[in-house]
Amino acid sequence: MTLSKHVATCVLVIGVAATAATAAYGMHFSSWGQASLVAGVNTTFADGCPIESPDGLSLYMASNRPGGQGGLDIWVARRDSGDAAWGTPENLGAAINSSVDDFCPTPVPGHGLFFVSRREPASCGTSDSDIYFSRLSPMHGWSEPRHLGCAPGGPNTSSDEQGPSYFEAGGRAYLYYSSGPDIFASEVQADGTFGPGQAVDELNSSAVDIQPNVRKDGLEIVFASNRAPAGTQDVYTASRSDAGDPWSAPTRLGENVNTVDKGETRPSFSRDGSWLYFGRNPGPVGSNDIFVATREKVSGGGD
Repeated sequence: MTLSKHVATCVLVIGVAATAATAAYGMHFSSWGQASLVAGVNTTFADGCPIESPDGLSLYMASNRPGGQGGLDIWVARRDSGDAAWGTPENLGAAINSSVDDFCPTPVPGHGLFFVSRREPASCGTSDSDIYFSRLSPMHGWSEPRHLGCAPGGPNTSSDEQGPSYFEAGGRAYLYYSSGPDIFASEVQADGTFGPGQAVDELNSSAVDIQPNVRKDGLEIVFASNRAPAGTQDVYTASRSDAGDPWSAPTRLGENVNTVDKGETRPSFSRDGSWLYFGRNPGPVGSNDIFVATREKVSGGGD
């Protein structure tokens, strides 16, 4: 996949909004408010794949702005509190980034980072993107990124993998992601490795369904799809009552999030589920920009 195609599917925008109230299983929320441009993080270049750290104090993203290692790089903006403005994004450096595209960052508790890269060697048969994992040590910085393994033993394939999303529920741990035009799930094995991906049939269609992000309790998901009638990438959502249940039929989020003539991509929840980040292509500042939308937790809707 070319750089321009990666950018188009990994735009950094923070925002979403459904016109009807969302009553996601396990937690109950209001409708998404009107999405707005995230201040201080967008440039005239391509900025996408936004996602908050578990503590809400870092915003990870992908960008091809100057100052990186080459192609798309992973950057992070920080703030002192959840109410503060984001600082200027900083490049994560050569331990994570390479001379080719590195994108779709997903920080997890314990200072871990899943991300996608086209670095060599192309161990799954092509130079398309694969999923990697690294962990940050206060003493030694980021560890050498670990490839998650090729099918049939692991989740990576000869297609493009994008949008890794890790969560634990019901005593089990899963990695959701997209491979080619469909969404897959890999379960963590007893030895800590990731098993082969299984297609999540109830979320997939004949269109391009990519870049899933699952809420921390495993009961709500957002992803990008160009299924009819939109024809461009929009944000869709589904829910379920238990992490072992099938997902509900996906529904398109409303016009507070999606647009008619632009692409909305790589949506992601904040850890408490009240913020939604996503990318929009084109953006008002650059070829891709980062947006965010918020919603309120409804009283009595769980924790």
